[in-house]
Amino acid sequence: MQKNIPSVSVTYPATGSSTKSNELGMRTMQERAYDKRGEQYLLIKSPPASGKSRALMFIALDKLYNQGIRQAIIVVPEKSIGSSFADEPLSQFGFYWDWTVAPRWNLCNAPGGDSGKVGAVGKFLESEDRILVCTHATFRFAVDQFGIEAFDDRLIAVDEFHHVSANPDNKLGAHLGALITRGKVHVVAMTGSYFRGDAEAVLSPEDEARFETVTYTYYEQLSGYSYLKTLDIGYYFYNGPYADELLKVLDPTEKTILHIPNVNSRESTKDKHREVEHIIDALGDWQGTDPATGFQLVRRPDGTVLRIADLVDDDPAKRDKVAASLKDPSRKNDRDHVDIIIALGMAKEGFDWIWCEHALTVGYRSSLTEIVQIIGRATRDAKGKTRARFTNLIAEPDASEEAVREAVNDTLKAIAAGLLMEQVLTPKFEFKPKTPANTAQEGFDYGQGGYDDSKCNVGFNEERGVFQIEIKGLTQPKSPEASRICQNDLNEVIAAFVQDKTAMERGLFDGEMVPEELTQVRMGKIVRDRYPDLDEVDQEAVRQHAIAAMNFTQQAKQALVGDGSEPAANTAFVDGVRQFALSVRDLNIDLIDSINPFSEAYAILAKTMSEQSLKEVAAIIEAKKIKLTLEEARDLAKRAVRFKHERGRLPSLTSADAWEKKMAEGVAFLARMKQEAMNG
Repeated sequence: MQKNIPSVSVTYPATGSSTKSNELGMRTMQERAYDKRGEQYLLIKSPPASGKSRALMFIALDKLYNQGIRQAIIVVPEKSIGSSFADEPLSQFGFYWDWTVAPRWNLCNAPGGDSGKVGAVGKFLESEDRILVCTHATFRFAVDQFGIEAFDDRLIAVDEFHHVSANPDNKLGAHLGALITRGKVHVVAMTGSYFRGDAEAVLSPEDEARFETVTYTYYEQLSGYSYLKTLDIGYYFYNGPYADELLKVLDPTEKTILHIPNVNSRESTKDKHREVEHIIDALGDWQGTDPATGFQLVRRPDGTVLRIADLVDDDPAKRDKVAASLKDPSRKNDRDHVDIIIALGMAKEGFDWIWCEHALTVGYRSSLTEIVQIIGRATRDAKGKTRARFTNLIAEPDASEEAVREAVNDTLKAIAAGLLMEQVLTPKFEFKPKTPANTAQEGFDYGQGGYDDSKCNVGFNEERGVFQIEIKGLTQPKSPEASRICQNDLNEVIAAFVQDKTAMERGLFDGEMVPEELTQVRMGKIVRDRYPDLDEVDQEAVRQHAIAAMNFTQQAKQALVGDGSEPAANTAFVDGVRQFALSVRDLNIDLIDSINPFSEAYAILAKTMSEQSLKEVAAIIEAKKIKLTLEEARDLAKRAVRFKHERGRLPSLTSADAWEKKMAEGVAFLARMKQEAMNG
């Protein structure tokens, strides 16, 4: 029996709009990016398959022909992605110019190592040619050799921008910072991941503030598809060797990319070749290898023959043959070309197989970016493909293991990734304070009965995939930077929050935890640490908007996730958000702060993990619970002052209200510390 329960299942309207082109041959996202083509620094945040490489071509050509830019240098993380920037006859579809890269300047195709390619970059900079494509590594070495001045008046376009980091050890990040400081280049940065550098910033805050951002959400992308309507995200816990459990979640009739665990992970048996053999054996009877493609042929009990691409094999000749077969352009639209791809480090970023219906990943992945990239393999639109899913298969923590703490950490991180993906895949939230001056906004549907002046309204704009929600007592951002964060970067804040181990542990397993300790104190600390230059009011506005976005997503899930067997109604998520807003008597920020943002994740965990394991994990976390820290006490005391301002009295230690009591504990803790210091 399959006990795989999706943590979230989102159904999209499938309007077909994101695949339609305008008179210049641009799809929706490309048109939005092109509108900002005059910006010196442009950051495009857009999902896989939304057309980022072509968007760059349009922008780069305009910069070369209309904005006085001498040359465009396209920088990609690995050679295989260089093919995304091959020649395109854009004028055939209505654009002004064609995209052409002279063969000698596509250094991703050039033989030899980086040293020769760096010399080629030098020759290109002196030439009259306009476009060069190279890897991140080649570009780094070229800047080292020629200095940043050599790149003046050029466009530097960085694909898969999440590879960059503000960490001083990240050379590409340091070079970009220097180029931006000099101010003589244009930069277009593109990423399909919403968590730039995961917990580490890509750019310094002052550099990032110079970028104009174009955001195209997953919801917009998937809503505009023609075929794919439903996406499920879930995790599944197992005991024993994973290969024995695999067929409980792997449906051989679905086109699947299976990523087996890293050999250093807990889930790995340390023999990746035996694991692949075991998987092939479990699927059916091996019939040999297809001489033309190198695919493994496996006969199922029902007589069908599966074509399996093994990218784990270390034999370069065999693996290269399989990889080349997968990339064969003549078979790109052939659904029957391959059925299952088994990979370890490959078939993630930039890998394009439109027919993939199931991205199945064994073992915890440390990088949220990597998970986004893997899910992106399944979110391509293809004829007849109406549903896709991502499943993370995770080993249950075993209390008898020595490494049980590490196992618990991995489990928590996998849940964090699931929470974050839910946030990314659902519509965008825009929150506004409830005031008498508010009116209905054009383009928003306010549900049955329409806009009601006496209530907090929930409007939804299906075309843009945006909720507009009124909340009493909501703090609005004052500065442009805080407004930008509330508009574009709430998922970045939520990413930092769900990666905060203390928040996750307490939210899931501490029965005595008061929700405000997480929503106000922990989230407050994360916002302060992340945006130290914002003033207190703006920090509070960002905190409130981020926790509201997370809690609305979590509460809406109650209407979404049944037993996972039936697809949700097309409007289920929208209905879920409305249902939550209408089910409370008074939708205010205090109410939102009083909801544990991890309660829904725990409900799903309780369904997927055995009761014994759940108890063991809770016991391990309980054993390391720490008392109040000085910083938390200070934060509680600050909130106690606010409480006094509103109520005319300080919080009471004997209050029946758990949050009031917690604030009083913070005040008492500081008073005790002060007394002890005075007593020496």
